[in-house]
Amino acid sequence: MIDTSLRRAAGSLFGLAYGDALGKDTEFLTVAEIVRRYGPAGPRDLAGEPALVTDDTQMALAVGWALHDAPTFTPEVVEPLLRRRFLDWAVSPDNNRAPGMTCLRACAELSRGLRWQEATVVGSKGCGANMRVTPVGLVDVDLDTLAGLAQLQAGLTHGHPTGLAASELTAYAVRLLRDGAALAELPRLLVDRAREQRLVYRADWLGDLWQRPGATTPEEFVARGWDECLDVLARLDAALSRPDDGGDPCRHTGEGWIAEEALATALYCAVRHADEPVTALARGATTAGDSDSIAALAGAFVGTARGMPAWPAQWAARIEYADQLATLARTWDGPR
Repeated sequence: MIDTSLRRAAGSLFGLAYGDALGKDTEFLTVAEIVRRYGPAGPRDLAGEPALVTDDTQMALAVGWALHDAPTFTPEVVEPLLRRRFLDWAVSPDNNRAPGMTCLRACAELSRGLRWQEATVVGSKGCGANMRVTPVGLVDVDLDTLAGLAQLQAGLTHGHPTGLAASELTAYAVRLLRDGAALAELPRLLVDRAREQRLVYRADWLGDLWQRPGATTPEEFVARGWDECLDVLARLDAALSRPDDGGDPCRHTGEGWIAEEALATALYCAVRHADEPVTALARGATTAGDSDSIAALAGAFVGTARGMPAWPAQWAARIEYADQLATLARTWDGPR
């Protein structure tokens, strides 16, 4: 059963939104520009009433509501719910936060009624595949279902095998933290998972997605994604084995525009600052890369590990979509 004592689901969902909000205004700045604007510690407080988020939180909410509305967790039930939520997001007037082109292109094709395997952008492994997946890790399902849900939600827009694998690892990280794993354990546990799953193609969830030029078998298709994740996790392990110089984490594990790098760089921030949740967000937001996605995932990881007490109490009333975040959190944490 889900551990509700720390309100881990609330910590995760709000943490994602807080990181997203802090990174929103730094995403397209250099580190030098961020430091000039916020000081060497980076952004550490929410701005605005409410503090606005980006498409990262909006799409995480879309995934969360699809899971909330699903009477059972099967591909036949969940895919139409995800499709509807993604299409509602695509046409929303609030979808004005520099949304990813891959998501917009895929949603345009989904709106035509195409099978998602035909609508997806097959060559894309952008971080849009996994910036929104963390709610999957909060749902009380078995690991095979978790993997299927994570890969399906990624695959609707991002058809590259690395997007699938990185999304599964991101959701799996949240599951491990929800169940009590320490942040410092995650890199090793994710490597173990990637090695175990390297040749596992989930045909019941993915159908014929693997049938792309260059792949002769489903196993060959999916192995590419796991191998790229293993490569970046090795870079993460090497970076964590060295003293922290306090600089841009993107120098170690990539700028986060692609799925596996968003996962690894967010993990770097979360592990380095496991006992300083706001610092983990600020570190993720003070990068030369995709700062909102990195900080959002770092917030989801630290928030799951530490629960809602990790965050300044006054922030919950200041963040955009607070009511939706709270409602979904109660779904997986139970009543307060």
